[in-house]
Amino acid sequence: TAAESLRAEELAERLRAQRSEEEKRERPGDPAQRRARELTALSQWLQQVHPNVLAKVLKQGTLYQNEEIVAINKPYGLPVHGGPGIKNCIADVLPILGKMLENMKAEPLHLCHRLDKETTGVMVLARNKEVAEKIRVLFKTRQVEKIYWAISLGDPDPAEGIVEIPIVEKEVQSHQSHYKMTLAPNYRLSPEDGKVVKIRKNRNAESAVTRYRCLASSSACSLLELQPITGVKHQIRVHLAYGLGCPILGDHKYSHWSKLAPQKLPKITLKRLKLEQSKARHLPLHLHAYRLSLPLGQRIDLVCKPPLFFQKTLKKLELDVTNE
Repeated sequence: TAAESLRAEELAERLRAQRSEEEKRERPGDPAQRRARELTALSQWLQQVHPNVLAKVLKQGTLYQNEEIVAINKPYGLPVHGGPGIKNCIADVLPILGKMLENMKAEPLHLCHRLDKETTGVMVLARNKEVAEKIRVLFKTRQVEKIYWAISLGDPDPAEGIVEIPIVEKEVQSHQSHYKMTLAPNYRLSPEDGKVVKIRKNRNAESAVTRYRCLASSSACSLLELQPITGVKHQIRVHLAYGLGCPILGDHKYSHWSKLAPQKLPKITLKRLKLEQSKARHLPLHLHAYRLSLPLGQRIDLVCKPPLFFQKTLKKLELDVTNE
């Protein structure tokens, strides 16, 4: 009996230890992890809500409106266009948003440009087809000034400059084949004598030009101000990761070439973010459309401050931008 009660106590102790371990695991650990979970939950919620609710969320994020355009603050994790597995997207709720902003007889709003699903910030919608076409032409002819903010890993060298390297889409041959945008430079260094050699242009490559400037650096990271002169898919992400060797924080796709794996973070960055490397995959992409300047009659300047998760990361990494 004594042996049995001892076994029972051991079993109870083991169960208690197991429960406490499970609780620890379930308890929202560090704030960075909790915020990452909240963001994931938010983007899932935006996918599941009624279109009217989504339109209301976008209406609350209105930055500016006049008789021609409406500028909204695009939330994190919300796609602009529909596709496989996408229930809600901005394009689908434009008729509802138009009515909410104007009146029940309002025309649907029109898309003029796009932002990636994970990118936040200024997005311009037009009140009619003619204005939408006019704005699309302004984008195409590079008359729209776009300024983005990104938190990158590492410091670009030099701290300010222009990356002008064509970009092309390629298939990555790995255990899990996938497609990525990558650089298609027009020059390379000759292995024999180190001289610069012009190489044959890749027919499918698109010209891509990004101006960048470092606003602050700390904790093995930088806050960069970016101005894409051209508008190639994933241009900023590719130019920073492969052109400057400074991938965007939370950009798990472009932090490695040959594999799909979570971004590897420096020890100081993990420490400041209070994050374990094993949880780095939860980090969101820190890329924000900060300002858009449109020449429509007079120039319209649209500014949108970064979302809360971005601001909190700036604070934790001690990337001080009080002068900006």
